[in-house]
Amino acid sequence: MSDPAPHLLIVDDDERIRLLLRKFLARNGFLVSVARDAAHARRVLSGLEFDLIVMDVMMPGEDGVELTKSLRETIQTPILLLTAKGETEDRIKGLEAGADDYLAKPFEPKELLLRINAILRRMPEPEPENIAPKVLHMGPVRFDIERSELMQGEDLIRLTATEVQLMRIFSEHLREPVSRTKLVEDLGRDKGQAQERAVDVQITRLRRKIEMDPKQPRYLQTVRGEGYMLAPD
Repeated sequence: MSDPAPHLLIVDDDERIRLLLRKFLARNGFLVSVARDAAHARRVLSGLEFDLIVMDVMMPGEDGVELTKSLRETIQTPILLLTAKGETEDRIKGLEAGADDYLAKPFEPKELLLRINAILRRMPEPEPENIAPKVLHMGPVRFDIERSELMQGEDLIRLTATEVQLMRIFSEHLREPVSRTKLVEDLGRDKGQAQERAVDVQITRLRRKIEMDPKQPRYLQTVRGEGYMLAPD
């Protein structure tokens, strides 16, 4: 039996864009639901689970960045932000809020499709239950590689899809520096300084979840001139 089609939620206040994206993505094999604003999106999300959310930043009322930040308190669903703003800082705000990627308007639908597929490929595959868990310990925090779970005691620390993938990459290169260029490549992003800066933001967010003092990281270290390195206990 084939796997079910990924279910996407499109959140955009522009009805024309909602309809166009719904038709285009449906033709490319996705199940698609739509919401016209943040309040509508919350109602939809209260009753359905999605594989990915594509969300416009510039919406009336609660904007896409604010909604992303709020959703990250309860769900790990990947979020791709659509923004008409070209300034790097605006995109960085979206990543800091918990978005997995962004795409500036206007964009080619095929590029959106590539970004969506890249994010979905980064989602961890379920592991066979008979494999013994492999756990990395970082002080009071531990990361179960097989389950892709970050725990502190009995409490689950929520990770985004990108943060899970970063932990998996570092887990494959323990105590070895991984360059920003390689991180960008392994995350399936386009090359360039803007994407390397985006990785820096993701590292900063990840440190807040695994470090006692994120400003003086003990476990997720910066190796000058070489990149980042994970050094668990």
